[in-house]
Amino acid sequence: MLLAELFPYASAVFYAVMVLYALTTIGCIVVVVSENRNPVRSLAWVTVLILLPVVGILIYLFFGRSLKSVIMISRNNRLKLRSETSLDTVDPSLLHLSESSKQIINLVNAIVEPHFLPGNTIDVYTEGAEKFNQLKADLLAAKEYINFQYYIFSADNIGKELADILISKAHEGVKVRVIYDHVGSWSIASAFFKRMRKEGVEAYPFLRVTFPQLANRLNWRNHRKVVIIDGKVGYIGGMNIADRYVTGEKGYHAWRDTHLRIVGNAVKGLQMSFAIDWNFMKRMLLEQPLAEYPHSSATADNAGIQIVSSGPTQPLNAMSMVMLRAISLAKKCIYIQTPYFLPEEGMMSALQAAALSGVDVRIMIPLYPDSKILKYSSLSYVKECLLSGIKVYLYTERMLHAKCVIIDDELVSTGSTNFDFRSFEHNFECNAIVYGKPFCEKMKAIFHADAHSSCTLMTIEQWVKRPLRQRALESMSRLLGPIL
Repeated sequence: MLLAELFPYASAVFYAVMVLYALTTIGCIVVVVSENRNPVRSLAWVTVLILLPVVGILIYLFFGRSLKSVIMISRNNRLKLRSETSLDTVDPSLLHLSESSKQIINLVNAIVEPHFLPGNTIDVYTEGAEKFNQLKADLLAAKEYINFQYYIFSADNIGKELADILISKAHEGVKVRVIYDHVGSWSIASAFFKRMRKEGVEAYPFLRVTFPQLANRLNWRNHRKVVIIDGKVGYIGGMNIADRYVTGEKGYHAWRDTHLRIVGNAVKGLQMSFAIDWNFMKRMLLEQPLAEYPHSSATADNAGIQIVSSGPTQPLNAMSMVMLRAISLAKKCIYIQTPYFLPEEGMMSALQAAALSGVDVRIMIPLYPDSKILKYSSLSYVKECLLSGIKVYLYTERMLHAKCVIIDDELVSTGSTNFDFRSFEHNFECNAIVYGKPFCEKMKAIFHADAHSSCTLMTIEQWVKRPLRQRALESMSRLLGPIL
């Protein structure tokens, strides 16, 4: 009675709020259903929205929305960019590759940018110190421009050293552009990037997260690690800019990762990826010279490359589709290195079917990753793998952050894409699909060396003896897999 006297319209306000909440919930459910997603996932979101008042809507706003309708670059600008980069393709039938590889080339041509870029020299780095030493040398040699993109650009020793080099090159008249992910580099003081901008480096965050756009942008992360120098040298891989890849951190060894340095036509593909992101951020088109390399090697048995940029704005999940097709076409072997193993149902079934049909399927994941939830989520799939004949290696020496998939004798995919829901569906990623027997043999040798020196091969007899507490943590963590 007292409440009614103090707030005479309290009852009306309460009912109005409830009606508004009900309409909002129904609206969200309509959106989920109308997007024609996976029925199981749609039903899960509907359940969350109904059973978790208020919290369900917040979870949906942050993690359940789709960016499929967002346009990264206009059609006209895309055509201009293709013309500027001379991003031409090669008839797959002319290549000295297997029919399986030709199918993957056609698939990439159909769902991303049509291109196959032959004639590339590739250096592989599995240690941060070696990669960053070479990167610094290449940056110092830059004459015209540097396009620099990383998910994390830390303000630690290696980050400050690279920032100083970028600033010095900007002072020399080199055009320097930097893209960093706002969420990935959230912990970095804004003064670090303000200094670069003040000194002539165009450094900007991708999808800057501020309060009005918090729900719209927090879940969408640009996870790419791409560098283009003068249109001649390119870098792509899994290493961020951080001391953890060089000296380690908090008493742990330096992280083990994989990164490529490319000299050749594939640099055009990296430039295309960077330019689209830059256009999306700044609404301006890059017009920068690119080195031309002879195409005579298009029919030779060497390293041809396709650069596959994927992200939540694409109507089709590019990397997910490429990986699924490559796995289904495998005839001899499938080797996977990934820090987080949270496969979609279709991907898991494809791996199991491959192993059961006689393909040598091996998966390497870290025993001590940087997240306990992701650790137990990944481990929850081990039993299914072992029962299907998939060999599972637990990398015990240090944190394994490499993202590499090797198929048969001539196909390797490596870059920023983890083998998990987030990379396949929510993140902006970039991978190099490399075709060629010598490179494939090199990557297989690295995989076998890691397996021999730094891993424990699990057996089903060992795995079923793991503690009950671990099993419970695996099951609970697995439920969060789709949004981790």
